[in-house]
Amino acid sequence: MAGNREQIDYWNGEAGETWVTAQERLDAMLAPISNALIERAGVRTGERVIDIGCGCGTTSIELAGRGAHVWGIDISEPMLDRARSRIGGSKSLAFSRVDAAEADFTPDHDLLFSRFGVMFFADPPAAFRNLHSALATDGRLAFVCWQAPRDNPWVAIAGRAIQPFLSEPEVEPDPKAPGPFAFADPDYVRGILDAGGFTAVELEDFRTTLHLADSLEEAMDFQGQVGPLARALAELEGERREAALGAARNALAGHVTDAGLDLGAACWIVSARRG
Repeated sequence: MAGNREQIDYWNGEAGETWVTAQERLDAMLAPISNALIERAGVRTGERVIDIGCGCGTTSIELAGRGAHVWGIDISEPMLDRARSRIGGSKSLAFSRVDAAEADFTPDHDLLFSRFGVMFFADPPAAFRNLHSALATDGRLAFVCWQAPRDNPWVAIAGRAIQPFLSEPEVEPDPKAPGPFAFADPDYVRGILDAGGFTAVELEDFRTTLHLADSLEEAMDFQGQVGPLARALAELEGERREAALGAARNALAGHVTDAGLDLGAACWIVSARRG
């Protein structure tokens, strides 16, 4: 796991614990995307599925509920502990701490599946070559990744608001750096999958609205945990910190309605065959 050490350390520290705490809220927010991806994956009864970056296990549980035998893998022990606590005595689900980039897979799986779990590899082409080795001859791949931040108001609005207060403002993350938006460029994604041996690569432009919170205060709290405000809270102090949070609050306030805060999201739903 040496190649992904930075990500492993990150997701086994405070970040993993934070995502466990926010699991139910995150799953509810991401449900429109999760449901669309699962439908596109077309999982069938009896299929063997690897859920890459399974996190707290929600998508693994849903896939198993559709009749698949699911192996959820992740590098975060806190999230895997949460996943294991949710499955009871199910014999169609298993969770393991595995680095998908380096694991020794057997070529007998029908589907590689991932909800936002494949954008963090230190060496994406090598990782996908390794994942390719897990598929049976007619196996397939289905995952979802974020488009660019500018196309995702659910993070961009608060993110833009705090940029002037940060010590090193970024207009756009490096599109090839491991992180949530690493696969925003569709040509980059196609190149990775082509190099990994996959064929019939397709990217669907999927857009939806996410319900972030029922109120502005709830939205600020949530984005301070797992959204763009987390950076401001971690990096800034004193008046500068309060000014950044005030700017984010003002930016979000105009989008709050009686129903709460609902903002747009843009993803790529990616599918491919083993080749």
